Amino acid sequence: MAKNKKLNKKKRISPSTVALIGAFVITIGGFFILYNFISDKKLFAYDYMNEQIYDNRETEIYDVNTTEVNTDEEETNTKNYQDIESYIGYLEIPKIKFRRGFYNITSKLNTVEANIEIIKGSDMPDVTNGNLIIAGHSGTGWKAFFKNLYKLEVGDEAIVTYAGINYKYKITNIYKQKNTGTVSIKRNYDKTTLTLITCTKDDSSTQTIYIAELDSVE
Repeated sequence: MAKNKKLNKKKRISPSTVALIGAFVITIGGFFILYNFISDKKLFAYDYMNEQIYDNRETEIYDVNTTEVNTDEEETNTKNYQDIESYIGYLEIPKIKFRRGFYNITSKLNTVEANIEIIKGSDMPDVTNGNLIIAGHSGTGWKAFFKNLYKLEVGDEAIVTYAGINYKYKITNIYKQKNTGTVSIKRNYDKTTLTLITCTKDDSSTQTIYIAELDSVE
């Protein structure tokens, strides 16, 4: 009996060790929460600046030399503003309150690790019977831009704004494929199409493809 008590005593973890482990776990969790928070705020600020450039790009192109720079601070701010790359268009999905700009296909920011990505081989919306293909991460975290695509259904609307024109699409097909790094796009080649691609919700082994056909141009 005394021997058993001794063994039980040895197996116990001291309160200070438990407290140390708990503090470590809380610190690690806090770090990841803070990282996502900071990343999200940086993304918001960067997105805001890109949107301002996009909205004013026509006047800025033709008015580049009309402002005098009087201080070092203003010169630095102007330089930083000009260094930010502009979006060339926007994708909007009203049902899930999604709106995000996209970059030129040749941009280093055109990647799912930084934004939504225009896939190589895509056509812009002004190409008749072309196909604009956009991929994005789902899941959680600041770069999961397509996390709510799973809520979409056939008949829902998506809008692409490009060169000052709104191209309105209606979703006509939703299907899944194995996540192998490639995707087979099943569409009507007689229609101008928008294709959205993301990982399937709660199933990283498959990806979901949303096919939308052009409905109207404004």
